[in-house]
Amino acid sequence: MRGYAAHLEGAINQLGLRRVHLVLHDFGGPSGLAWAAGHPDQIRSLSLINIGVMSGYRWHYLARLWRTPLVGELFMATTTRAGFGMLLKHGNPRGLPKPFVDRMFTHFDAGTRRAVLRLYRATSDLEGAARLFREALGPLNLPVLVLWGARDPYVPVRFAEQQRVVFPRAEIVRFEDSGHWPFADNPAAVAAALLPFLRRQLAAPPS
Repeated sequence: MRGYAAHLEGAINQLGLRRVHLVLHDFGGPSGLAWAAGHPDQIRSLSLINIGVMSGYRWHYLARLWRTPLVGELFMATTTRAGFGMLLKHGNPRGLPKPFVDRMFTHFDAGTRRAVLRLYRATSDLEGAARLFREALGPLNLPVLVLWGARDPYVPVRFAEQQRVVFPRAEIVRFEDSGHWPFADNPAAVAAALLPFLRRQLAAPPS
């Protein structure tokens, strides 16, 4: 995560951004939160999509497979396009658009599969990360929007409400029939919640 946070910092610096509003999802959550924890003078708001400060989180079933030596390699080596598509039907009752799934599988090449295994195996101290984010970001009283597909089998929806422990001002929007990728299976609903929030933050006087 430190490496991904450093990558994000490089992009932000190259773009010359002084005030940053992060929209985060999945592993982008801990990456972005790690950056924000080290840059309290630049972070202005957070939009968290099926991710957040995950105190008490336990790895989902796929992560447990990927973190297991040999088992993870076998899983990656035997994943086919058809199997990948079937896997993504779990926890996505609305269904994911075919072009979205096709693009995901196209990007799921040998290098990406190796990277996934390395990433999951290098990410162990989940509770320590949650504690760091809580201590660093809680006192900032940031505006936070939490968007959550309630049928997510990887990051349970109970963590949506938990974000208010760290971010008391958090606005929470649940999408009851969406899974882990609500921006893909219900983009109109996500946009209807996310865009007004971002517009309000951008209109606020600089601090």
